[in-house]
Amino acid sequence: MTARLMIAAPAGRCGKTTITTGICASLRKRGLIVQPFKKGPDYIDPSWLTAASKRPCRNLDLFMMKKQAILKTFYRASEDADIAIIEANMGFYDGIKPHGKDSPAGLARLLDTPVVFVVNCSRITRSVAAIIYGFAGFEPDNCIKGVILNNVSGQRHEKKLTDSIKRYCNIPILGVVPKSLSLNIKERHLGLIPYGEEGKGEDLINDIARFFEQYIDMDGILSISKIPADKKITKPVIVNKKNIDRKSHVRIGIFYDKAFSFYYPENLEFLEKNGAEIVYIDSMKDTVLPDIDGLYIGGGFPELYASEITKNRSLLVYVRAAIENWMPVFCECAGLMYLCDGIKTDEGFFEMAKVIPSVVEKKGFPQGHGYMEVEVITENPFFKKGARIKGHEFHYTRLMNDNHFHYALKVLRGNGIDGYYDGILYKNTFASYMHIHAVSVPYWAKNFVHIAEKYKNKNFNSFCTGLTKKGVC
Repeated sequence: MTARLMIAAPAGRCGKTTITTGICASLRKRGLIVQPFKKGPDYIDPSWLTAASKRPCRNLDLFMMKKQAILKTFYRASEDADIAIIEANMGFYDGIKPHGKDSPAGLARLLDTPVVFVVNCSRITRSVAAIIYGFAGFEPDNCIKGVILNNVSGQRHEKKLTDSIKRYCNIPILGVVPKSLSLNIKERHLGLIPYGEEGKGEDLINDIARFFEQYIDMDGILSISKIPADKKITKPVIVNKKNIDRKSHVRIGIFYDKAFSFYYPENLEFLEKNGAEIVYIDSMKDTVLPDIDGLYIGGGFPELYASEITKNRSLLVYVRAAIENWMPVFCECAGLMYLCDGIKTDEGFFEMAKVIPSVVEKKGFPQGHGYMEVEVITENPFFKKGARIKGHEFHYTRLMNDNHFHYALKVLRGNGIDGYYDGILYKNTFASYMHIHAVSVPYWAKNFVHIAEKYKNKNFNSFCTGLTKKGVC
């Protein structure tokens, strides 16, 4: 049985990602196979955990994924690993539902996972015991088996903290980590900076691992993570459907670079399982589209690299021409921005592909942040009309003129493009602010490959012929 551990905290900004990254890297250097997971829909934290463990980090999201899908994802990914490490999100008991079953605590119970609790000890002493005591006692089966004290100022501070915990809490202390500003992963408006944008990311991970090896009891971590031999664990029945895998017969391009890097591993894997060969494209360096039958432009930060993207005018023209020629194109958030007339930021205006007749403007606060649920209201190449789809959004941008497009999705929860609709349709192109997870919508990949086949063979019927609501579809 694969050992497992969750790194959780009372709130965000306690140092979970840095500590989880350090633990993953340290255990990997010991020769262990470490499988990382991230609770929730985040893309950025998994980029660091993937780099630290050298294995794709998988998201476990109790809103977008059903329990059986969570279990299958966890056991499939970790079956050949020595230890599975899950980084929690937000606070340990935080979730959408008041009963907390969708919280990190709920996920820990679902997966029978011991929890190491990270507390930011900056500017507190004895109160740390109250925090730990309260969280440990809030729910009787909370799985908290150890604590790590982060941002400790010195020996006197450490003594006050540890004396209080030993007096009031029957929970072992697995680490006392001093403040170290040089080892913090940098942040910006959407959270941490993704691993790929950090020029010396590998060096930083190595430094983080060496640092935490001095202050965290890695042997204690491993001891807590082991599953007792007599413990009964609920495992799903996993059937390997080998007949799903087919020889690649279409090529789907993926924008993947500093500006576009937000993709769930399963989204690409599902495309491959349905017969697609993945072809990676750099939006800033590649001047032409390769020989592809479809294009997937995921999320990221094009607003930060808009000047570099706009300079690559040749690729922008190629993408627009492909769309006009009915190539199937699927865009999420940053991809939507790429297709607009241009991006307006504090640095100026940057021309984009000019497929969607609107300027997208970066605002000073989130325009959409959190989970989404939508209803598919229009026939389109990717989703079934009438279906309900769950996803998420996190964007600081909005379209400046958003009231005249032909939409595929009616927003039931979230914001989307205008608070009411999302998913702009044009020919065989779909562009939305919503991100989807293929485990939640498995037929999406099958439909994408199917329409790519039709495009390759020039054998398809159009779903939509224009961007405006008048006289289309």
